Amino acid sequence: MNLFQLRAFDAVARDGSFTRAAARLFISQPAVTGHIKALEEHYQITLLRRTARRVELTEEGIKLAAITRSIFGQVDEAQTLLEANRQLLTGRLEVAADGPHMVMPMLARLRARYPGITVNLRLGNAQETLAALLSEHADVAVLTEVEPRKGLHLQPLSESRICALVPAGHPWLADPAGIRLEQLDQVIMVLREPSSITRRTFDDACAEAGVNPRVLLELDSREAVTEAVAAELGVGVVSSVEVSRDPRVHAIPIQGEGLLNQHMLGCMERRRELRLIQAFFELASS
Repeated sequence: MNLFQLRAFDAVARDGSFTRAAARLFISQPAVTGHIKALEEHYQITLLRRTARRVELTEEGIKLAAITRSIFGQVDEAQTLLEANRQLLTGRLEVAADGPHMVMPMLARLRARYPGITVNLRLGNAQETLAALLSEHADVAVLTEVEPRKGLHLQPLSESRICALVPAGHPWLADPAGIRLEQLDQVIMVLREPSSITRRTFDDACAEAGVNPRVLLELDSREAVTEAVAAELGVGVVSSVEVSRDPRVHAIPIQGEGLLNQHMLGCMERRRELRLIQAFFELASS
């Protein structure tokens, strides 16, 4: 069995792209293609389907990817362990986050301290971010309201508060103390999808307080909520760490119980001693 061929397949399976796999392995794209073609021809098996947009795994490819991810994950850990005493002059860190606002300052500090480190950042919702970490597609992740679980190391970062998002000139802006949660009863609102952490926290607080807002629109991004509020389609909600600087909208505090979210930095417990992950955790807490 040719380990170069398996390594090339594993890289394509992880990244979903021959181009990105070539960059990961520091070889040419034709070399990656050649390794995988040789692997498929030798074992008379189809592992990948090439589509116009991306590369997809066949059923056999999915099974093999689960094995190679474990193999080369351990190889990467061994290499990191052997280089633990070296300065972090080069390396690659896979980072996942459920929003850009908290992670970007961390990446700025990482770049300032270790300019040779390459970072791949995955942005997604809370479920996608946790899944990326647990499947080891990410080395570290910035998470919100994640439950402790075996094998997962979590470090508290900060907490945020749910705020109301209103258009410029809204009468609620007259009171710097903000509004009470009860004032949102029967108010027309534009909110994120129910799986959003911000939406879930807000819904739980409303249910506890007996508040029933009228949800006009459910939107799949923070940007869409901002545009809907700016268009005066309704009141939105936003985390205090994700407030837009858009002059068309303003965030105001909501006074009430259950409107706080906890943010954490996470990695897999068995990998927390790896040098690059340690460095990121140290910078995140500084």
